Amino acid sequence: MAFLFAQFLFLIFFTLHKASSISQQPILPNSALIFPVAKDASTLQYTTQIQMGSPGVLNKLVLDLNGPFLWADCSSSSSHKPIGSGSLKCLLANSCNLNPQNTITKTTEPGHLAEQIITVDSINHHNFKTISTVQNLLFSCAPTVLLHGLASGASGILGLGRSKISLPSQMSNSLGTRRKFSICLSESDGVMFSGEMTSDIYKSLMYTPLVSKTTSDGYYINVKSVKVSNKRLALGTNSIDTKISTVVPYTTMDTTTYDIFVNAFVVAARHMNMTRVAAPAATTLGVCFSTQNSYSVYNTPVSGSRGFSDGVPTIELVLQSELVKWRIDGRNLMVKISEEVVCLGILDGGFSAKREIVIGGYQLEDNLLEFDLATSMLGFSSSLRQTSCSRLNLYTNHVE
Repeated sequence: MAFLFAQFLFLIFFTLHKASSISQQPILPNSALIFPVAKDASTLQYTTQIQMGSPGVLNKLVLDLNGPFLWADCSSSSSHKPIGSGSLKCLLANSCNLNPQNTITKTTEPGHLAEQIITVDSINHHNFKTISTVQNLLFSCAPTVLLHGLASGASGILGLGRSKISLPSQMSNSLGTRRKFSICLSESDGVMFSGEMTSDIYKSLMYTPLVSKTTSDGYYINVKSVKVSNKRLALGTNSIDTKISTVVPYTTMDTTTYDIFVNAFVVAARHMNMTRVAAPAATTLGVCFSTQNSYSVYNTPVSGSRGFSDGVPTIELVLQSELVKWRIDGRNLMVKISEEVVCLGILDGGFSAKREIVIGGYQLEDNLLEFDLATSMLGFSSSLRQTSCSRLNLYTNHVE
């Protein structure tokens, strides 16, 4: 019996390894697969483009950091190959019938497991680029109706979660490396890549453990406390479940945490000569301030990024110790509504039986995040020293 079980495990590993093998060009040593990331101004969703099929067709996909797999509308594709029932690849995916979810509209539709060729760019630490073809990438074919609510032109969602058939998992088998990927979102040109990186910028990252959830393929960290302008909030707990998300535009907190936080933020803002004003009808953000009587977050712009200001209260998420803190400053806190008004980019996430925070896309922008699934650790930069992801050169210097 033990021998048969060992054979079974070997077949599973072998199938996963072959499911995404490189065939056009070999991946160079110390290389990474690189994906450009853009922000859709209308929906605030982050997208990338992947060439799928043969001949290749460029597919625009919405990034979902916590999605279990890639799903795409197959109605116009003739080169994808459905996976038959009973295949070992269905065992990898837990089912041949993968029901994809649109995490924007929270709708789910029937889908089926398929495989497809994709063409991607790879780059090594010498800045040498090549184009490689990944054979047999597993994904879910979804009906066209599931595209409702996605960014214009998007044909699906790219899942980056912790499942065996998420993009990072399949790409790690192509690269022959441990499951690791990095992402750097931006309001202009961001980047995502899978594989080992050698840039000096990684030496400055701080690390905190990722928390596993049996009910989710997503990425969570444990926040022990929250500080506003270096003052710890009295939240009555030393453990806050905190999820990292690319489909939530702005950070949300459960109502109890949010109310305590907003009260502290408004007091700190008043001490910094920020005048609170009514929120404009055009925004869903509720805590707004005038730019007339305070040093605006937009008074010191950095080329290619939002401005940075010391005139706005700073938030710190204290992680495993006081030495490890995720700092969120003005450039990732205040959202410009008009020349006269900026609003706090943090929302009430509703009532919950426990304390919860979801770190949204706006607070992730111009932060380099490294997800190491092998060690279950998250590396984060908090900020890129007053620069942006669009100006970051990950292979030579800090900025171009």
